[in-house]
Amino acid sequence: MMRAVAIGLKIPDNTAFTAAVALRRLGVAVERVERSEIRFFDDGGDVPALIERVTADETIFNPNKHRVTVLDEAVPRPGEVWIEPLEGGVAIAWRLLAHDDAVLDREALRAAVERLLCNPAIERAVY
Repeated sequence: MMRAVAIGLKIPDNTAFTAAVALRRLGVAVERVERSEIRFFDDGGDVPALIERVTADETIFNPNKHRVTVLDEAVPRPGEVWIEPLEGGVAIAWRLLAHDDAVLDREALRAAVERLLCNPAIERAVY
């Protein structure tokens, strides 16, 4: 079964912080932004083995700075948008949170995508 795996930082993410500041200046009511890479793997029916395989791959995972999350479904989570290159490759997940850590609604996500997160000439947004 194909599984989506999110690989995010457990250390402060300067890129996500900068995106949050820029989005606020662009009128998007966001308090915090989380960013992760989305990669797809065949789990072979064994999620723990998949996690072990991902964490053993030094080209995509560093235990000192990354955390891995196997997603239940291969779709963006609430308050999240995936930005994928048109030519294929690794997607970047942007999760946008409000002041009370509530996820932003679809309209706010769309505004963030259009104003900053996605260059439609080379990328596409998946909600």
